[in-house]
Amino acid sequence: MSAHPPKKAHRRAVTATVVGNFIESFDWLGYGLFAPLFAAQFFPSGNSLTSVLGVFAVLGVGVLMRPLGGILLGRYADRRGRRPALMLAVSLMAGGSFLIGLTPGYSHIGLFAPILLLVARMAQGISHGGEWPAAAAYLMEVAPERRKATYGSLFSLTTCAGAFTASLLGGAMTAALGPAVMADWGWRVPFLIGGLLGLVLLVLRRRLAETEVFQRETSARRDRGSLRQVLGAHRREVLLAVLFVAGSGAVGGTWTAVVPALGGRLAPPGTMFWVIVTATALLMVLNVPIGMLADRVGATRFLVVASVLFAVTGSVSYLTMTGTFASLLFTYGSGVVYLVCATTVLPKLLTGIFPPSNRALGVGLPNAVTSAVLGGVAPAAATYSAEHNANGWFIVGVMAAVLMSIPAAALARRRPQGEGTPALDRSDLTLVR
Repeated sequence: MSAHPPKKAHRRAVTATVVGNFIESFDWLGYGLFAPLFAAQFFPSGNSLTSVLGVFAVLGVGVLMRPLGGILLGRYADRRGRRPALMLAVSLMAGGSFLIGLTPGYSHIGLFAPILLLVARMAQGISHGGEWPAAAAYLMEVAPERRKATYGSLFSLTTCAGAFTASLLGGAMTAALGPAVMADWGWRVPFLIGGLLGLVLLVLRRRLAETEVFQRETSARRDRGSLRQVLGAHRREVLLAVLFVAGSGAVGGTWTAVVPALGGRLAPPGTMFWVIVTATALLMVLNVPIGMLADRVGATRFLVVASVLFAVTGSVSYLTMTGTFASLLFTYGSGVVYLVCATTVLPKLLTGIFPPSNRALGVGLPNAVTSAVLGGVAPAAATYSAEHNANGWFIVGVMAAVLMSIPAAALARRRPQGEGTPALDRSDLTLVR
């Protein structure tokens, strides 16, 4: 890609890059929203909670596959290019969606039903682990230096758009078909739509040009995509990335799976869908202004302030959640606002601490591992805590992860710059003096 690509080609490249996040959000939130509906079809049990735990366990396994995706697709993006990795990621995502939507239930094929569900989520977990770092590397390598957080806000915009679409579809289908039909076959429709969207995106990504940064600084290096290099020469940067990602990993696992599922149990059928529609519709309007604000005040400072504020509001909202629309909107909205703030600045922060030759792997590995450990454990831990009246301890753990952005800011300011590793903007490092 040239240094100054035509505006139309630039917009097309940016769109094809960030739309993958839309499909991931559509699918991932859809799984959490529809889990109570299809749980009994894959994990039949006399206890509905046991069935829900079964589908959440599959969700956790999918999340635990993210490190493998971060390594495999991150390395592939550094060695072969950002474009091929983006195409492979969306292929896995679409294939997993189709498999979930088409797999018969336990009553038809027995144990093959939960096994195929597990295979689908494993493929999607690998896709999730590699999609975001490849897309972040691509987007930050084509974004203007002073607008990287604004471009990063497109990730949070498409995340909200995916959640908005999944919840709007779920709410409309529940109202039109009724809970019984939704539990019978209606839940399959969103997964089939997700698969079709993935195929469309695959066509769009075939037209992407490789970034100039990869062609100029990475394609000829023999050590590109080196796991040994990332874990050795850049181990300090890996630790920094883990600290920055911890909050979004824990909150993502809780607020995109646990809160919708709990809201679905506390409120009348369909209510949680409309809560998410309302929250995400409002936030879609604010995404780009949030990115512009982050560019103005500095990405690190912005993330720390957002983390501190959410540690208070998120704790209160989660512990006081009831089945009313207002309570669910406050709870879900607080978490989504934090995730919007985090996903807006994380592409800039994480890609800025690794050199181009190991950028996608450097970002993908710590991001995927952290998301797997924190996000994967969160649904099961939250369910267990709720059953043992330990919600307070659970939310303390989540907020401890959120506040890891504070030592991350301190470490970023003191981080020595290695050869070929770009420095973060001075404005990003003025919070800790």
